[in-house]
Amino acid sequence: MTATPDDHFFVVDGRRWRRTDPALPEDVAAALRSHLGRGRNAVGEARRSGDEDALAAARHRNGLAKHGLGERGPEWWSRPEADRIADARAALAELDALDGLRRAP
Repeated sequence: MTATPDDHFFVVDGRRWRRTDPALPEDVAAALRSHLGRGRNAVGEARRSGDEDALAAARHRNGLAKHGLGERGPEWWSRPEADRIADARAALAELDALDGLRRAP
């Protein structure tokens, strides 16, 4: 894995991937990564079972987590830090709601 000179991306096997927003508080980033991991596992389970509804739900979870991490959507480096953190917290709240969880603000 190699970072690009601007540190916005990393490269693996010649493919460029957007880095997680470094401004995110670690607790928020860790929770989003946890949701992303669970979503990725759910994608595999849904594919193996052939459950299209579960697959769509898992992909939705992954999309929310990746947007929250700044890995999808608007480029994090071109947006105000406060907006990025607010968006990450909103994505986390939506993901937690999918699980019926509530976090302290």
